Order: sequence, then structure tokens, then C-alpha cells
Amino acid sequence: MNQNLQLLHEYPFGKLKTLLQNLSIETTEPVISLAIGEPQHAPPEAVLNALVADLGHINQYPSTQGSEALRQSIAAWLTQRYQLSDAVVNPESNVLPVVGTREALFAIAQTVVDVTNTQLNSPPLVIMPSPFYQIYEGAAIMAGAEPLYLPCEAANHYLPDLDAVSDSEWNRCQLVYICNPSNPTGVIPPASFYQRLLELADRFDFVVASDECYSEIYYDEHSPPLGLLEVCQSLGRNDFARCLVFNSLSKRSNLAGMRSGFVAGCDKLIAAFLKYRTYHGSAMPLHHQSASVMAWNDEAHVQVNRQLYREKMDRIVPMLQSSLGVEIPAAGFCLWAKTPIDDELFTQKLFSQRQVRVLPGQYLARMIDGHNPGLHYIRMALVQPIEDCVQAAERIVKLVADL
Repeated sequence: MNQNLQLLHEYPFGKLKTLLQNLSIETTEPVISLAIGEPQHAPPEAVLNALVADLGHINQYPSTQGSEALRQSIAAWLTQRYQLSDAVVNPESNVLPVVGTREALFAIAQTVVDVTNTQLNSPPLVIMPSPFYQIYEGAAIMAGAEPLYLPCEAANHYLPDLDAVSDSEWNRCQLVYICNPSNPTGVIPPASFYQRLLELADRFDFVVASDECYSEIYYDEHSPPLGLLEVCQSLGRNDFARCLVFNSLSKRSNLAGMRSGFVAGCDKLIAAFLKYRTYHGSAMPLHHQSASVMAWNDEAHVQVNRQLYREKMDRIVPMLQSSLGVEIPAAGFCLWAKTPIDDELFTQKLFSQRQVRVLPGQYLARMIDGHNPGLHYIRMALVQPIEDCVQAAERIVKLVADL
């Protein structure tokens, strides 16, 4: 048995299940779950029609590299979305479709981490923000690396402090995960952050993996989040050296169950990742590929989706501001709210007394120098219909008043 399995933490939703089980329920109100970031808006009908229409190919093995049509649609979307120069994203060498970015974010660490590097006196490092998406940590551990967590708190505008990492730690670093926009805080790193990170990547030779899965859920319709490839082009790095971006249709198009995403960037890294994934066996079904082409080629449904989240933010945040001090995030559909009591206890009380399920912030972070940056926070994913979100907010306000 792989001994690294013993090092994995329990997944946040497993912890939440344990936390809430056997509680005495003090209300008959129906449960409203804001714990899991699973979009509940309707997926685009045209995409569903395309999915069904191509079922005739279900008897065929799909290519790990994906169809040319899908790679072309992704390249075109990247070019348009980030105002990249024509042909800078080559569908053949810079794009790789994946079965959802969860799988890809995990697998990239297995591809790039080299534990045989004899120049290191200690295990290689994989650096990540904290709080973070748990896949980053699990990927690092299973690749034989040591995670290094950079706390993201209000004092540093919820951005990792790159200058807090020592040269000796950068020397051990082989991979850095960045979440843009951040899950759970919704913060968008400025171009200067990426520029500094790329300087360090060139100096210390590590890979930057930019998780951009929330990139299309943003509050200001006229200010979409920047992306890593966009920053690369501004710096004349059109080869995207050491850089990979990850994105999917899960949040953008409400297609989480279709497991359709992509990795794009440095051609050398894409080639290595394709080789790994050919053995890994992660090829997207052909009918999913056809439906994905339809989704990447259409922006109208994405604009409607953004507006639905915008309306929820406009309704919910004013209701909760006096109780939890929340603000409308720049992007994403989560609220990162400070609790008046311990976040686990708050979560238990909210569920037992008001039947609202949220996620304790400490489950999304790790202890750093004796402090967990997620402590006294909860994450609320505003994925339910607006009426349910309003009702949940009313219950939260009542609970805080009782406390």
C-alpha cells in the first residue's frame, strides 16, 4: 500500500458530515445547503441537445488528446477571452482537454514533481495558498512532495506572500498552485503578483499551475479577471514557459457532472502531461467533447449565469453585512464570512437550530506557525435558487442575533 495515503487529511465534506451527525435538530425548517460549490442553475439547453445528438459515438474509444474541434474551440475561447494574439495558442501543442480540472490539478503534480532529484537534501516542495482547494494538497502528498502553505488573510488582502518564502524553500519548490479567482475568498491576483511569481519561476525553475475555474463568475461585467496566459503575453512570454492554466465548464456553464475542462500553456509541459495521461486513462467521452465545443463557442448563457449570481450577491450580502461583515467578492459565487464564535461551533448551531449547512473555514486551511487562517470563518456557496439563499440569510441573521 502507498504509505503516502496515510498522510492525506480527511476531505472537508467528510469532516462536515462527521461534525453534523448526531446533532439534535431543533427546527422543522427544510435544509438549505450552502456548503458545496455545486452550481444549481440550469445548464444550457443547446449543450444538452448536442450531448444527446452525439451519443452514436459512445461505442468508440476517445483520444486522450481530445478532438481537433474541441482543442480549436478552447484555443479560440482563450484567444478571445484574454485578448491573446492570433495563433499564439496552438490547438495542437498548447491545449489539452481533461476530464474536469479536479483530475488534472491532481495529475499535474504526478507529472512534474521529481523526487529523484539528488540535488535536494529534503523532499521537493509544492507551494499553495491557504485556505485552498484540497486537491492541491493531496496531489503534492501523493507525488511524494511536501506542501508549503502560504496564509491568505485580510492583512495581506488574501493573497499569498511570495516574499515570505526563503531562497532555500524556493530551491526545493517544483510546483506552485494559484487559484484565480480564489476559492473561497473570490480575490483576483493583480498582474504584479503573477509577474513576481514568474520571476521566481524563472530563477528557481518551477512550474506555475493557475487554477482559473471561477474565472467566468465575476461581479463587474466590464472587468473580467485577468489570467496567467494574458500576463505571459504582456511580458512577451508567448511560449508560456513553466506556465499552465486550468479551466472547466463546471462553474462557467453549470455542467459540473459532465466533467469537461482543459489545461493550456507551455508546449513542453503539455506534451509531458499528455504522455502521463495516456497511461492514466483519462480521455473525455466523444459526446462530452461535442457538447463541450458547443459550450465553449457560446457566451450568451455565461452572461445570463453571471447575472443570476450578481442578483444573489446584491440581495444576500446587504442582509449579512451587519451580522457577519461580508463583502461582495470580485469573483466566484462564495462568501467568506467571519463568525462571532468558533467556526465549527457556529456551523453546528446553524445546522441544528436553523437547518442551514455551511462549511467551516478551518477545514479549507492548515495550521501555519500555530494559526489556521480559516479559523473563525465559514464558506457559503450561493449556488441555490435566490429564494433559498434569501431564506438561508434570514436564518443566519436570526442565529447571530440569538448568539
